Amino acid sequence: LFDFFSYMNNPTTILNDIFGYSSFRLDQEEIINSILANKNVLAILPTGGGKSICYQIPALMAEGLSIVISPLIALMKDQVDSLNKKSEVAAFINSSLEFREIEKIFNQIYSGTIKLLYLAPERLENNLFVERLSKINLEYLFIDEAHCISEWGHNFRPSYTKIKDFKNYLTFKNIAAFTATA
Repeated sequence: LFDFFSYMNNPTTILNDIFGYSSFRLDQEEIINSILANKNVLAILPTGGGKSICYQIPALMAEGLSIVISPLIALMKDQVDSLNKKSEVAAFINSSLEFREIEKIFNQIYSGTIKLLYLAPERLENNLFVERLSKINLEYLFIDEAHCISEWGHNFRPSYTKIKDFKNYLTFKNIAAFTATA
């Protein structure tokens, strides 16, 4: 198995060895450093601007579990598959999974192998699920496609309004939101 923990303190090494890039794109390093400094971040980058690396690298460097709220099942699967090429460090929980699959993921979280958990925003409405997360060492909360919280847009997802309660109930170092749509 690939040892992510040997890379915990070096974003550039993770960028190169895990993602295959030799240098950061414009603003990525600043965003990553702000997250690692425990600052709350709102990042608006163009489509294809490398938003996901900005939260994946801090999550891989963290000791505990980081959570990504993402509205798109296909995007979750693509990102998890990409991260898990060398070692299984990411998982997703959404409506496509059965109870047994979710339990397997929680067992991996409890054992410390999963560093990044992608959740559909609707999961935040399940109090038992949120209660289970409260027993875990949580690091960062990342919001992908943050424009979905806007009630004025056609992408509005009512479940995104639960993020505030979720964040207030659980303990995170900071929160970072990402979008290409302002």
